[in-house]
Amino acid sequence: MPNQLANETSPYLLQHKNNPVDWYPWGYEALTLAKETDRPILVSIGYAACHWCHVMEHESFEDEETAALMNQLFVNIKVDREERPDIDTIYMSAAQTMTGRGGWPLNVFLTPEGEPFYAGTYFPPVPRYQMPSFKQVLLSVADAWEKRRDELVKSAADLAAHIDQQYILKQESVLEPMLTDRAITQYSAMFDSQFGGFTKEGPKFPPSMSLEFLLNHAWQHDDADALEMAEFTLQKMAYGGMYDQIGGGFARYAVDAEWLVPHFEKMLYDNALLARVYLHAWQLTGNPLYKRIVEETLDWVLLEMTHEDGGFYSSLDADSEGVEGKFYVWEQAEMEAILGEDAPFVMAYYQVREEGNWEEVNILNVEEDVAAVGRQFDLTPQQAEAKIAAAKAALYAVRAQRVWPGLDDKVLTAWNGLMLAAFAEAGRVLERDDYTAAAVRNAEFLQQTMVTNGNRLLRTWKAGHRAKLNAYLEDYAYLADGLLALYQTTFEPRWFAWAQSLTAAMMTHFKDEENGGFFDTSDDHQRLIFRPKTIQDNATPSPNAMAARVLLLLNLFTGDGTYADYAEEMTAALYQAIVQYPTGFAHWLGNAWLLMSEPKEVAIVGDLDEARPLLAVVRSGFRPNVVVAAGAVDGGVPLLKDRPLVDGMAAAYVCHNFACLAPVTSANDLGKKLG
Repeated sequence: MPNQLANETSPYLLQHKNNPVDWYPWGYEALTLAKETDRPILVSIGYAACHWCHVMEHESFEDEETAALMNQLFVNIKVDREERPDIDTIYMSAAQTMTGRGGWPLNVFLTPEGEPFYAGTYFPPVPRYQMPSFKQVLLSVADAWEKRRDELVKSAADLAAHIDQQYILKQESVLEPMLTDRAITQYSAMFDSQFGGFTKEGPKFPPSMSLEFLLNHAWQHDDADALEMAEFTLQKMAYGGMYDQIGGGFARYAVDAEWLVPHFEKMLYDNALLARVYLHAWQLTGNPLYKRIVEETLDWVLLEMTHEDGGFYSSLDADSEGVEGKFYVWEQAEMEAILGEDAPFVMAYYQVREEGNWEEVNILNVEEDVAAVGRQFDLTPQQAEAKIAAAKAALYAVRAQRVWPGLDDKVLTAWNGLMLAAFAEAGRVLERDDYTAAAVRNAEFLQQTMVTNGNRLLRTWKAGHRAKLNAYLEDYAYLADGLLALYQTTFEPRWFAWAQSLTAAMMTHFKDEENGGFFDTSDDHQRLIFRPKTIQDNATPSPNAMAARVLLLLNLFTGDGTYADYAEEMTAALYQAIVQYPTGFAHWLGNAWLLMSEPKEVAIVGDLDEARPLLAVVRSGFRPNVVVAAGAVDGGVPLLKDRPLVDGMAAAYVCHNFACLAPVTSANDLGKKLG
């Protein structure tokens, strides 16, 4: 019999609908039941691509005896952390406070009022790894609830008060140029000169936001050391097993220091952030490797992660046929049978050997570029590249016949905003009309599907169902950033207007008037035990940091200093945190860099076809502190207002703080003004 999850749309929740556990989704019914029956709540949080979530489901939640205990002793709630990041943030904070660590699956025991008193992550079905069994935990917690309830309730209330930290983003502080220099010193101290990245042990997560800052700093200051740290890390990730050498796209992280062994799940947000940083690295250096990685990653998204209406799916599972990574790994004999006479060269390139490099199978990775390996087989660079391209196609065709990993096909507004930005910028920079078309289609899909009550957003959508759940700060901030990227690709005023409208809603419904910054949840969101405010980067940028970036960009487009003032106040308040922990506050560091880099605004007025040579100049090379508006005079964006044509010709105005140099009409003159 299906439980209370049967009518949900989250693939993660639906994975559990036939468990013998009487799961409820988070909501009024479950919370009321806990109060009426005076039972504690077990809230179990995970996501569809989570390997250890699947393990615990098979071991415990599908077990009749364990389920009977859960149903007897607790009200059991399943939460998809991707749909409800607010609940995940609150109870992850509780788990980390209680145990010193976190992760998923996250299992937290709550009072009927929702206050946490015991937490853990994965629990085995029998005692092992110096951990109690899950059944032992259930019985122990129930016994404590029965015999020591007053003590538990008091400690839960104390814990709830402790984790309700209202971060102050309002204190007076001043950004100074030495901030970025001090951050570079910290990065240098943490840098792994052998394998790249900023930790010398596994697991290693792709440091997208740190790499963005390093590229920006290297560009502005001609800093060879900063560029070396960024490039070395980008190359090691691209050549490692964390990158899908056959299908494109990155896995969530590497479990080792060498980027060889991935945790095989593939998340939309990682690939959005990485596509963008590799694009910027290509603009800065011209290294064709980076362009290839961008295109392979975005092509993978179009092929495997895009709904026909334009929305981008959330993730691919780590597991297939119940085995982590099975879809992606290879045996030597299998490759020999597929590739024939080209097998020795291809296997040498991808480091394939009979004994395997992980659990007796091979994770494809690269140690030398294709031309270098080709020389060992008397191949020209062109021949070597052609053989690898043919091998990729052949291996992909065979792999596509395997049992695929599970697809989490829900569409999340925030993550789509990140990928929208990647496609919009790549379409512009690489002159890929298909990427631009994908970005426009995605924005139109989100506008048609995720908008409610004028300028408010919804969080999640799945085919065959209406969009639902109140959106979070990250939904507004990430999408607004994506729309500003799209505007600078298409110069359609509707995208700029929507970004401005979302920002207005963000300022109205999320702003923390007392302590500065923004709450994660809106003022009309469901009341939880406290209203979270996330300031530190995690796998994705801090929602507050992205909100500040959007404000900075809107200031450049509009000249409205209130945008920049609030963003600078937020960023400056974190000065010490940014300097001490740059990897945890890298998006804030990028904001600080933008504030201090003397950004330029470029207004190009006139017919867009006529202005094409001027646009080509602005779009050439790497210009991370330049925004551009283009179109008719007064064309819907304040930066274009009162900028006339010059002798009837399209003209470019280069401005700083809305004070503009004399307009130019030739590409050569514009290039000189931009430097």
